[in-house]
Amino acid sequence: MNYRHIYHAGNFADVIKHAALALSIAHLKAKPAAFRVIDTHAGTGRYNLSSPEALKTHEWDNGIGRLLAEPRPPDIDALLAPYLDAIAAANGGQLTITAPEIYPGSPLIARHLLRPHDRLVANELHLEDHTDLADLFAGDPQTKVMNLDGWTALKALLPPIERRGIILVDPPFEEPGELQRLVQGLREAARRFATGIVLLWYPIKDLRPVHAFRQELQESGLPKLLDVEVLVRYPDRIGLAGSGLVIMNPPFGLEPKLARLTTFLADRLQTGPGAGARVTWLAGERV
Repeated sequence: MNYRHIYHAGNFADVIKHAALALSIAHLKAKPAAFRVIDTHAGTGRYNLSSPEALKTHEWDNGIGRLLAEPRPPDIDALLAPYLDAIAAANGGQLTITAPEIYPGSPLIARHLLRPHDRLVANELHLEDHTDLADLFAGDPQTKVMNLDGWTALKALLPPIERRGIILVDPPFEEPGELQRLVQGLREAARRFATGIVLLWYPIKDLRPVHAFRQELQESGLPKLLDVEVLVRYPDRIGLAGSGLVIMNPPFGLEPKLARLTTFLADRLQTGPGAGARVTWLAGERV
């Protein structure tokens, strides 16, 4: 496995994915019972946007940089509050209109949002990234860091003892067939933890495999699947044009919030013709 997220940290896909994750966690916190967040492909947990790797690509310029560059409507700031609070916390409590020096990955965002009785499991296979992740959470009694294949972790860690939780599956998409593995992984998660909230991230470069992926999910028999799509330009099979997120068992009330937020993000982060957002039920609710 060669993927290193430092080259992409804070890009438009991170903004969309992490804002949705933070909102989902905020919804779980509306009830007092404890929950667990399981991050199957966690990365290092924090990324220095001034590092040579991040400066080599500058992908955060069209992600968190553009999000912060101009004021946002009050209702959007309310929806982004959990996400932006986590970024501010990773930067000493400060959040300026320029890109932050440190961009928190999904495990650090989740950890910031946990209450004292909630728990986080962060799993990362890449040995060097796992070492950094373990160092980041060393001595934290609420966080367990593991070094498993992400798909193995998905099976091994479900169901959580709290019987409430969020599972984030965000593979690097280095190998062919990852979309099919997402479907298989979702089936496995539903079998082991039927009431769990599962967020599956997928890239949008070519619409044809994405349409086939969505069709397979629609025919899977799984209940309550919400598909969140944001395009920053029309997909032309060259580079990342959009970000997708399939959410199993989305919390009640999350759909309209994501619809409003993703419409704003598609407009703010667009890089070419064809930008737009769509939030659609693949199974359950309004299907």
